[in-house]
Amino acid sequence: MQNRLERTEEYAPSEDTYFLEDHIKNEKGNAALDVGTGSGYLAKSLSKSFSFVVATDISFNILKNQTYKTKNIVCCNGADALSFNFDLVVCNLPYLETDEILDIATDGGKDGIEIPIKIIKSASKCVRPGGKFLFVTSSLSNHARLMELTAQEGFEVKILAKKKLFFEELILVEARKK
Repeated sequence: MQNRLERTEEYAPSEDTYFLEDHIKNEKGNAALDVGTGSGYLAKSLSKSFSFVVATDISFNILKNQTYKTKNIVCCNGADALSFNFDLVVCNLPYLETDEILDIATDGGKDGIEIPIKIIKSASKCVRPGGKFLFVTSSLSNHARLMELTAQEGFEVKILAKKKLFFEELILVEARKK
């Protein structure tokens, strides 16, 4: 059985990744953070508009073998090891509702928000006042509750965009730090 905290392969960019990228490519600033970077695709995209980009992932092996090499990588849970304030934080959250976490890249736990809220709590301390946290969730998860819990972390929260797919609707959430 696969260790639930270790992936052997990175999460390859897919619809949710590209959906998030479409909305971050116009963002600009000094510092950006990609939480749960996986392949490094979003961090690489951020590096075009931000002078300092950091990418985190819980898997050392994934970071070591990234397809899209990222300069500043940190192996940690969420953003737990960081104490820097970023203008923009992005995350393609694991949002699938699951009873058991078998794949940390996609499984969100109970209601699809158990793991995402842990990531949001971890990353919230790294968003500067007035900064943004953009994340993708899904109609398959309890996204309304996730947005409520995100607001409790000191953010003004709104849905920025939606994208219908065959079996779900992707939801891009903007959380602006108060």
